[in-house]
Amino acid sequence: MDILYLLIPLSVGLVFFVLFGLWWAINKGQFDDIEAEGERILRDSDS
Repeated sequence: MDILYLLIPLSVGLVFFVLFGLWWAINKGQFDDIEAEGERILRDSDS
């Protein structure tokens, strides 16, 4: 039962860490154009 006093705050902290990472990625524009990378691979003629 004592382990819950450790695991619950750690899981809440992990959730906040993931939400902060998602918020950061959205604000930095990581999801603005998700089709561009697939098209870039098709257009790449270096190989």
